[in-house]
Amino acid sequence: MSLLSKKAVVLLVAALAGFGALHAQAAKKNAGTEKVSMLEGKFTFVLPKGFVADPLPTSPSGTTGTMYTNEATKTVVITAENKIPEGQHVKDNDGQFLDGSVASFIEDQRKALPDFNKLSEKSLTQKGTGLGLRQVDSTATQGGGQTLNTTLMAGSGTKMALVQVISRASDKKGHDALVKTILKD
Repeated sequence: MSLLSKKAVVLLVAALAGFGALHAQAAKKNAGTEKVSMLEGKFTFVLPKGFVADPLPTSPSGTTGTMYTNEATKTVVITAENKIPEGQHVKDNDGQFLDGSVASFIEDQRKALPDFNKLSEKSLTQKGTGLGLRQVDSTATQGGGQTLNTTLMAGSGTKMALVQVISRASDKKGHDALVKTILKD
């Protein structure tokens, strides 16, 4: 794993930790579908109706993101993008970069969440764009309860992206359906 990929993941994870605290501030209103575009349009998906977008403040490291909340299902989707440190440039399906990013992410999650439990890890390639993704499925206690988490990571050029889907542990069917929706577009 390269040091640069580790630094990039650490920056995104730090940003996500701060983003999670904002969940309580999300607006409560009925929302339409939300189209999400990351990595200059190479990773796009449409969230189903009911999600409310809440842009997150840019972090000191330049991480930008949006938190999408669905009050009815108690589901959160966090998207974040950041420049890869020190001008590193990665291919759209850079296995070494993605593997290093996943390893660092899992290590950081284990440190941050005492009951973090990795359930599975997958390597995916999006049809049409050829963009490589890594998917990590896990459980942990967050926000006072047990959660299901799916984290998707990708990199392209000088940017990396992270999408984290967080659902109640009791809603595995809904969680899996939302992840499938994100991955199929």
